[in-house]
Amino acid sequence: MEVKTGKSVIDLEAKSLKLLKNLISKSFKQAVDLLFSVKGKIIISGIGKSGHIGSKISSTLSSIGSPSFFIHPSEANHGDLGMIKKNDCAILISNSGETSELFNLILHCNKLAVPIICITSENESTLAKKSNVILQIPKNIEACPLELAPTSSTTCTLVLGDALAVTLLKKRDFTYEDFLKLHPGGKLGQMLLKVSDVMKTKNMIPLIKSDEEVSKAILEMTSKGQGCVGVISEKNGNLIGIITDGDLRRHMSPALLNMKVSSIMTKNPKTLNPNILVSEALNLMNNQSITNYFITTKKKPIGIIHLHDILRK
Repeated sequence: MEVKTGKSVIDLEAKSLKLLKNLISKSFKQAVDLLFSVKGKIIISGIGKSGHIGSKISSTLSSIGSPSFFIHPSEANHGDLGMIKKNDCAILISNSGETSELFNLILHCNKLAVPIICITSENESTLAKKSNVILQIPKNIEACPLELAPTSSTTCTLVLGDALAVTLLKKRDFTYEDFLKLHPGGKLGQMLLKVSDVMKTKNMIPLIKSDEEVSKAILEMTSKGQGCVGVISEKNGNLIGIITDGDLRRHMSPALLNMKVSSIMTKNPKTLNPNILVSEALNLMNNQSITNYFITTKKKPIGIIHLHDILRK
């Protein structure tokens, strides 16, 4: 019984999302255009479960470059209405469209000429009539058998909020770089770092000129602790090769230390652009079984990144 009930709830909520998809129309475009053009902030409000969903939508919008905050309707009635300014836009959420706690918010927005986007299942409700744009969710679709607990209606509201947020993201040409600026912490921020953010630079890069002896290359490799040394042209400073521990073992002989580095180096080593993401560099290291990459600009080495540098981050 329990499993059957669980599956039926999921089926009902999936059905409600299909109904929601069919309700997406010109009003959705109007809402996106309005949110895109707003010069102030996007204020979101709702009570109860709608309020919890509204708070999440507000957080999502802010995280992708559309400044937003959530106002609790009760707090709005006790002074927080002052947080709403003329250049703002409001998204008010009420399944019935008759939530009394929202009425003063509606009046205040109308007084300031702050446009209202409502999310409701009732197009003829007070909220809908006082709004500039109506985003309708399906009605009478709760998964709760008593038709009392908000279930499918809140799911639809949440998904509709995500649809608005992602559409705005695309309309704003929001990039990885923009995302990183707003998410500098946590795993997301770390995986959106560029290799230029974690690479070793300047005197920490193990480099040696192509006409030097292997003995000097070993000293350079050991002192920098990267397990390799880059070989640069004595003419123009371009990176032309690399010597690794493996190269040293393959050419081991009594004459090795006096040989020129150019005679044992691996030519044309794999390099990375400084703007590549750390996550991409990690994938390349795994796929190509490489632990080091030199970072180059116009063939000149500007840094080096080791697998351990990424893992430490």
